[in-house]
Amino acid sequence: MTGNIKDKEAFQRLNFLYQAAHCVLAQNPENVELARFYCFTQKTISKRLVLRQDPSVKRTLCKKCCSLLVPGVTATVRQRRCSRRQRMTMVRCLSCGQTKRFPNNPGYQLWVDRPEAQLENQPQLDNTEHNPGTKSQQKGKPTSGKAGQDPGPAAGPTA
Repeated sequence: MTGNIKDKEAFQRLNFLYQAAHCVLAQNPENVELARFYCFTQKTISKRLVLRQDPSVKRTLCKKCCSLLVPGVTATVRQRRCSRRQRMTMVRCLSCGQTKRFPNNPGYQLWVDRPEAQLENQPQLDNTEHNPGTKSQQKGKPTSGKAGQDPGPAAGPTA
């Protein structure tokens, strides 16, 4: 798809902030606060502009304190068994203690990755069905307003 992306500059800014947070933690793991500030700014921008972030990005951010969840640095990752068949990956934030749980199901597919989620696969709707007052009503009798009324006698000098 080669169409224009709405808010391209905003997505570039979000990408830059996400990469900057990773670089800060990679160079010095003690810079957790700076990485958290970058992630908080990223979250604020995406909320204000109502932009949807990729699920892989959202999975690496703590919802409670906006920290970047890097295994061994800012988070611990454990495999737990919830039931006989179901295993979960537990990611625990070391800053606030918040836990995220992800199922270990090899057949699971995110909604974003499914074919029906793509715009190319969506059925096209006719705009005249959903927009009253367009071409479908203009062909018939007008429903309201002065457009269909007789203007009356022609305006001109009377004797």
